[in-house]
Amino acid sequence: MDVIVQRSGGLAGLRLTWRVRIDEQPDAESWQLLIDRLPWREAGAAEPEPDRYVYRIACEPHEVELAERQLTGPWRQLVDRVRETSEPQREGPPRSRAR
Repeated sequence: MDVIVQRSGGLAGLRLTWRVRIDEQPDAESWQLLIDRLPWREAGAAEPEPDRYVYRIACEPHEVELAERQLTGPWRQLVDRVRETSEPQREGPPRSRAR
């Protein structure tokens, strides 16, 4: 099972994506416990704030999008753990379309 954390926004508008395959982690059981206790159904999308990050967190069959200020408690624990375990993939800001 993969856990994917994608952070976008901020001043530069860059998008970073971290991916961890928890089945391959030596502490896979503790990863699973953390994922199972996340409040997936209660997580509501907040209005985007200028120059702040937005996080998309995906772990099949779940996916949520959280504003930076919503990243607290177990959500913060998961994001920090994913970021400590893997290297980010970098993408530039979305390109504007010419009219």
